[in-house]
Amino acid sequence: MSFKPAQWPRKLRSQEWYGGTSRDAIYHRGWLRNQGYPDDLFDGRPIIGILNTWSDLTPCNGHLRELAEKVKAGVWEAGGFPVEVPVFSASENTFRPSAMMFRNLAALSIEEQIRGQPIDGCVLMVGCDKTTPSLLMAAASCDLPSIVVTGGPMLNGWFQGERVGAGTHLWRFSEAVKAGEMTQEEFVEAEAAVTRSSGTCNTMGTASTMASMAEALGMALSGNAAIPAVDSRRRVMAQLTGRRIVQMVKDDLKPSDIMTRDAFENAIRTNGAIGGSTNAVIHLLAVAGRVGLDLDLDDWDRLGRDVATIVNLQPSGEYLMEEFFYAGGLPVVLKRLGEAGLLNRDALTVSGGAIWDEVKDSVNWNEDVILPVEKALTDQGGIAVLRGNLAPDGAVLKPSAASRHLLQHRGRAVVFEDIDDYKAKIADDDLDIDETCIMVLKNCGPRGYPGMAEVGNMGLPPKVLKKGITDMIRVSDARMSGTAYGTVILHTSPEAAVGGPLAVVRTGDMIDVDVPARKLHLDISEEELTQRLEAWAPTHERAESGYLWLHQTHVQGADTGADLDFLKGCRGAPVGKDSH
Repeated sequence: MSFKPAQWPRKLRSQEWYGGTSRDAIYHRGWLRNQGYPDDLFDGRPIIGILNTWSDLTPCNGHLRELAEKVKAGVWEAGGFPVEVPVFSASENTFRPSAMMFRNLAALSIEEQIRGQPIDGCVLMVGCDKTTPSLLMAAASCDLPSIVVTGGPMLNGWFQGERVGAGTHLWRFSEAVKAGEMTQEEFVEAEAAVTRSSGTCNTMGTASTMASMAEALGMALSGNAAIPAVDSRRRVMAQLTGRRIVQMVKDDLKPSDIMTRDAFENAIRTNGAIGGSTNAVIHLLAVAGRVGLDLDLDDWDRLGRDVATIVNLQPSGEYLMEEFFYAGGLPVVLKRLGEAGLLNRDALTVSGGAIWDEVKDSVNWNEDVILPVEKALTDQGGIAVLRGNLAPDGAVLKPSAASRHLLQHRGRAVVFEDIDDYKAKIADDDLDIDETCIMVLKNCGPRGYPGMAEVGNMGLPPKVLKKGITDMIRVSDARMSGTAYGTVILHTSPEAAVGGPLAVVRTGDMIDVDVPARKLHLDISEEELTQRLEAWAPTHERAESGYLWLHQTHVQGADTGADLDFLKGCRGAPVGKDSH
């Protein structure tokens, strides 16, 4: 695809604030000049907003202040005027009840920051799980020239001679303690080894997945996704990004030019190839909704179904993001997809050129990390979308992280009404459960939790773990961490809190799971299901005020991206009336 830049020079958006000699222009310039900026910075050069999600309480993004200085250097070099803007940072590590509840609030607040301030283009500085989708959603809503630079993954963790991944080994070690295979003292000792440098999770969790999605969408420079946070090449990438955004403003190259349907198809297939997080489904559906594209769950199943998972990273495989970078990173994966006819080669990127031109010369330096197709982790690595009377609007499962022997299974339901009910019962030796059962968790969806927390990968009962069992089928309307693994069916829609069929499952019911057939069926009669649904009443806690009320009132289902209903579509970034 060839991109035709807008005619330059043209009047920039920021000149509505700073151009001319009117009282209002003098007012705006005068206040900004108190920081020591000379006159000629206001002469019509692009003002670049560096939207920074740095926060001491967002550890994944804790190094972004330093990285922002490199972005600024690049903007200055290219003739732009950089301004760093702190924005809402939804930390996966600390926010309660769930960072997911605040993704939409972050997107809303950042959208209005973009719209209401004198900037011509945006550098989206992201890392932690929700920061990438929230800033992409905001940028899509405003449609000013925008480009992503991520903070990068942390270095490999090592413990007792074993390569350990952030998140993934948290779940494994926790289960090992319950099974009596690891001491609590060893678990605590492993803490420092698992997360030993700045950066996001070093597995192919949600943060690395969303970094890969940004690159596959064409919204980041080629190679951005995998560079470790502490590698000097990450700082080079930041500086090059600063240079590039200035030219994007001059060319008027906007998110709507880049995030087309072809781009989303590339991203969906990429997610299958890398064994990416199920959270990518809900985030990309939300971003597509902001662009105004009609993307749905069936697209995820159709496009990803025959994509082999060739990236051998935890939680599906063996290695970590550091090795992925050394092997060649995402450009190698995109090249493989292109060679297999699974890449829309002409899709435009922030470079101004086609994605194929960016990746066609990539070299795979380690075929143990980026596998040949004939050695793929799984032949069908995309997201499986299951439907049936238990999930009329769909549920998702990650085949590359599931146990093959459980992909077709019939089991007795053991029901937990909410997460507190699960916590109260799971360790009870009198709980009537064994490895053939299917664990069912309700009221953990977008409205029910609220915010749809990452609790879907329920830990197994200790009495089952002690038998050496490491996986059971789990079904819920919740999410799970991208670092997690197992035969876990998630995002069941409609959720229990709005009266979806999940709400009326009872302990003892039989459930049929058939992933190859994409089936999730509650084995009761249609008449019985109707009677239960008619008798159902909500039990989840409902807010009466504040953002929680707004969220519960307006959040949509997981099957459409769990965005707020009034935020769908691109609203643009017009210059409003000056009140001064």
